[in-house]
Amino acid sequence: MNPSGLVYSTNPDLNLQQNEEDVVTLPPAEQKLIIGTDKKNRGGKVVTFIKGFSGKTTDLELLGKSIRTFCGSGGTVKEGEIIIQGDHKEKVVKWLLGNGYDLAKKI
Repeated sequence: MNPSGLVYSTNPDLNLQQNEEDVVTLPPAEQKLIIGTDKKNRGGKVVTFIKGFSGKTTDLELLGKSIRTFCGSGGTVKEGEIIIQGDHKEKVVKWLLGNGYDLAKKI
């Protein structure tokens, strides 16, 4: 996905590819994370999601693994979003606040 929102350009020198080395992961206190639950298109099963992480994909995957381990549940990291199986919103909020993360909002 293109983070700039640009759909089309006639500029032949335009490079839309973003290198993973160029991305800087913000410290936990500067992250504005959105936490919520969802059950649409999931067969009626509830999942907890975390959106809004700014940083490298590897750091997002490590964060997702830590939170899944804390919740004792499965899940995945997909398209910049952490998805945890089950309704663990309160546990996730507790873990994030305890580890210095800032929350933008809970949905």
